[in-house]
This record gives sequence, C-alpha cells and structure tokens, in this order.
Amino acid sequence: MSENKLKVSSSPHIRDKVTSGNIMLMVVIALLPASVFGVYNFGLPALIMLISTTVSSVLTELIYETLMHKKVTIKDFSAVVTGLLLGLNMPPTAPWWMGVLGGIFAILVVKQLFGGLGQNFMNPALGARCFLMISFAGQMTTFVYDGVTGPTPLAYVKEGAMDQVNTMDMLIGTIPGTIGETSVIAIIIGAIFLILMGVIDLRIPGTYIVTFVIFVGIFGHVAHPEIGFFDPQYITAHLCGGGLMLGAWFMATDYVTSPITKTGQIVYGIVLGLLTGLFRIFGGSAEGVSYAIIISNLLVPLIEKVTLPKPFGKGGEK
Repeated sequence: MSENKLKVSSSPHIRDKVTSGNIMLMVVIALLPASVFGVYNFGLPALIMLISTTVSSVLTELIYETLMHKKVTIKDFSAVVTGLLLGLNMPPTAPWWMGVLGGIFAILVVKQLFGGLGQNFMNPALGARCFLMISFAGQMTTFVYDGVTGPTPLAYVKEGAMDQVNTMDMLIGTIPGTIGETSVIAIIIGAIFLILMGVIDLRIPGTYIVTFVIFVGIFGHVAHPEIGFFDPQYITAHLCGGGLMLGAWFMATDYVTSPITKTGQIVYGIVLGLLTGLFRIFGGSAEGVSYAIIISNLLVPLIEKVTLPKPFGKGGEK
C-alpha cells in the first residue's frame, strides 16, 4: 500500500497563487503614497513614528510567536500592515514611545491573544488607536502644523464654521491631522491600486461613503440650520476631513473583520456610514471613524448570520 496520503476536503476546490502574504504586500504598497506624503507634510517626526509603530508591531509578533513556540508569521506582512496603519493614524507630534506601545497592544492584545491572523475580532490598528486615545487623550488630539497648534479643519466643520475651512487644502492634505489621513489624493491613489489588483472592491467603501453623504446631507442641516440640505462644501469637507477616506478604503475593507457575504458587506457599509455620521454630527468629538469601524466589526457575526444564504435540501429551505 502506498504511503502517500491525499488531503481530502469538501468542494469547492479553488486553486489560486494569491496568498495572504501577497495581499498584505499589495496593501503595504498601496499605503506608500499616504506614508510618503505624510513624511513630506510633517517631516522627520512622522518618519520616526511610522518606523516606531511598524518595527514594534513586527518585533512583538516575532517575540510572542517564538516564546509560544508557534509558527513565526512575520513574512506574511500582516504585522507590517498593522504597524503602518497605526502609524498613519497617529499625530506626528506624539512621542515615539507611544507608537511603540500602540504597536505592542495591537499585535499582542488585539491580534495574538485572540489566535493570530484571521482570528482577531476587530482591526488591530484601530483597536490600538482607541486604546491610545483613551490612555493619552491630550497627546492624541493635539495637532501642530507649520509650528502652530490649533484645531483641525474637521473641528471647524463640527462647529459649522465653514468660513474657516479650505476644502482644496483638505483635498491636497496641507492641513493638520494624523500622519496618513490628510491627503485624500494620496489615499485614493493607493485605493485605485488595490481595486486594480483585485484586493478590494467598491461594495464596502462605496456603500459606506454614499450612506455617510446621505446622512450628513440631511442631518448636517439639523445640527446647523444655517447650512442647507446637501450643502456641497459641507459634505466635501466631511469627506476630506479626518480619517474617513483612510478608514473606508484601508480599514473597513479588512478581510478578517468584515463580512464575507455580498449582502452582508452592503449592510456593513450602511452601518458604518450611519455610525460615522451619528458620531460626527451629534457626538462630542469631531471624528468618529475609528469607533464606527470597531463597533461595526463587533456586529459582523450578527450581520453574517442574518445575510448568510440558506441552503436548500435536507435541513434547509424546501
């Protein structure tokens, strides 16, 4: 009898050369425009922060998996993506050690303690960002641009002070904010690359953005009567301000923490848009993307349960 053993599994059987490592590497490449612009815009502190979050994330994964006698998975680039996304969500003025702490929390607490890649229940980078926001609120919400400390354009939008907002500067990215969220152009370049490579599609980010625009167009007038329904400048400022674009294209689309069903992805995008609009317009903070994505991550099992197609035949629909 032959000693060769065949691996038997249920259908369908799909052969594809694309691996998790390939996908994560493409995400890293897609994040380079925002990263390069962030360093150009904010200088050496931004570069130090990006290095701190990325190196700490990779080293934490390496050390933990080595100590736990698990397969070392740093070659799949998932830790690099987590560290880079965390760095892009950090203020450039925050100290480097805060980035290191965030990288350790993202990989150790949010990712590895729940089983590693594919098992985490929320986006590790956003989980770490929220942890840092709670722990160091002052430093995480202080922004300096050209040596001047002041509010972000999104804070002016929150107050309805549209005369203080330059939407063209917001589109280009020459504004205060976190390292990677300021330039919509750089983010869209990366998003187009991921779409062309087949890594993401428009279902989640498209539904997210459209739902958010409808919500803001209607309820922006409710919060600020002086702003008309579907005011173009107000909506554009919301789209270009804060972490909406970075979150919609690079974090809401995370394979692990988003629904697998097509209908579920649309529901997920709607929930994201509603929560982000609710937090931004009626919440206490000008921003709301991180919390909206995390809460939506927690709702994914429910969304999939409701939208999962029912099988036909025995035990299924007749």
